[in-house]
Amino acid sequence: MSTRTLFLAWQDKKPSKAWFPVGRLDADVERLLYRFRYIGGAKRAQEEVGFLPLIDFPDLDKEYQSSELFPLFQNRVMNRARPDFTDYLHSLDLTEEADPIEILSTNGGHRVTDSYEVFPKIEKDDTGSFSCRFFLHGRRHINDAAKNRIDRLEHKEKLYVTLELTNPATGLAVQIQTTDYCMIGWAPRYLVEDLVAAMAEGPSRYGAQVVRINRPKQRVLIEMRGCWSKHEPMSSEDFEPLVN
Repeated sequence: MSTRTLFLAWQDKKPSKAWFPVGRLDADVERLLYRFRYIGGAKRAQEEVGFLPLIDFPDLDKEYQSSELFPLFQNRVMNRARPDFTDYLHSLDLTEEADPIEILSTNGGHRVTDSYEVFPKIEKDDTGSFSCRFFLHGRRHINDAAKNRIDRLEHKEKLYVTLELTNPATGLAVQIQTTDYCMIGWAPRYLVEDLVAAMAEGPSRYGAQVVRINRPKQRVLIEMRGCWSKHEPMSSEDFEPLVN
C-alpha cells in the first residue's frame, strides 16, 4: 500500500502544557495525493484548552486534499538544495533516497516558531510486532547529571523504558533510562497510551535503543520495539478522523 499516514500534534503552551494529537495526513506520494483531516484530539483540545484550527485548515469538519504536500508539512523539511542537506539526512539516520514523508516521520517536524510536531502512525505486523522512532522529550526538566549522561550516549546503546505513575504534569508518563539507571527524558505524551499497552505485555516484549545523538543540541533519536497481542495502535477516539 502506497499511502502513508502522519499525525499532527499540538502543545498548549499555557497553562496546561498538554499535548494533543489534532490532525491526520494521508499521503500517497506516487499518485501525488495528499489528504488532511482533523481528528478527535482536536475536538478534545478545543473543549479543554481552547485549541483554534490552523489557518491552512480553518474548518474542523472539512477534508482537505492537494496534489502537493501542504505547506504546513513541507515547511518542516529542509530544502534539498541546501549544501548541508546530506548531513541533515545523516542526523536523522536516513539515506538520500528519503522522501518528505520519511523525513517528517523521523524529524518530528519540530519548529521553534510554533507548537506542532509530526509523528507517523505506528503499524504492527502479523505477529503483533512494531517499531517506532521518536526524539526524547523533556530536556528542560532533567538535571545536569542526566545532560552529562546524554553526552556519553553511544549509537545503538540499549535503554530501559519505564512507567511513571506520578508525573507532576501528566500523571502517567513513559520514562527513558540508561542501563545504569539514569533517567534522561521521556517519550512524547501523545505516544504514551500505545507504549503503555506494549509495556503491559511484559518486559520481555519491548525494548529501546539509541539511534542517533544530534550534538550540540542533544536531540536524541530513540527507537522502541515491542509487541501487542491484541492492542490496536492509535485506535482511540483522539485518533479518529472527524470526517470520513
